[in-house]
Amino acid sequence: MAVGIQSRNFTRWLAPVLALLVVMQLTACGDKEPEQRKAFIDYIQNTVMRSGAKIPTLSEDQKQKFGNYAGDYAILVGFSQQLSKSLDASLTPALDQINQIRTAQDYMSKRDTLQQSVGALNLLGQQIQSAKSQADTARAALKQPDDLKAVYNQAYDKIVTGPANALMPVIPTTASFVQDLVQVGDFLRTQGNQVSFNNNGVQFRTSQQATQYNTMMSSLVAKQQDLLNAQKTVSSVTQ
Repeated sequence: MAVGIQSRNFTRWLAPVLALLVVMQLTACGDKEPEQRKAFIDYIQNTVMRSGAKIPTLSEDQKQKFGNYAGDYAILVGFSQQLSKSLDASLTPALDQINQIRTAQDYMSKRDTLQQSVGALNLLGQQIQSAKSQADTARAALKQPDDLKAVYNQAYDKIVTGPANALMPVIPTTASFVQDLVQVGDFLRTQGNQVSFNNNGVQFRTSQQATQYNTMMSSLVAKQQDLLNAQKTVSSVTQ
């Protein structure tokens, strides 16, 4: 009889302990945030910070591994992809077209394409500002622990803020240079049979024509260093 009472008392004492252990185990199994945060921090430090401006998208396995932090990464990769798309449609081809001008006749043959580039370049600044504004808004809404926030801010500066700030001055510099090339093409077209081309050069019938042409060439030469600096900036951002 005494044994039975002790057994029942022991069972009543053990039941709440077992229940507490179960709750603790369920809580530990359900809280994956520290593990996901650590994995995301490691990815930023070892992949994002060591890569170029074009960062890779996440695999489904990585999305599972990072949990909700995959959304934080989506802000970075979204801006990176939008920037790359905008540059490929405007600034990159404009610079390529400039590099293709090697003879005086090229100013005329590439004139129309260059004029189209000016329009695309004028839109590029708006596109970059819009993409950055969207990224800034999404970033401001994030709730990140301090350890992740410090690392994420570095990645954000590298992928979003830095490239956007570097490219904005490049756009008007390139657009101005391209517009000058267009003007040279326009000038040569209007000369008709008053101009001739030979040995990749150009000859005019009057000194006034030659002076006007040389003035435009001098303007291009004066802007050439700024253009070279712009090309270096684009290369550093897109590599």
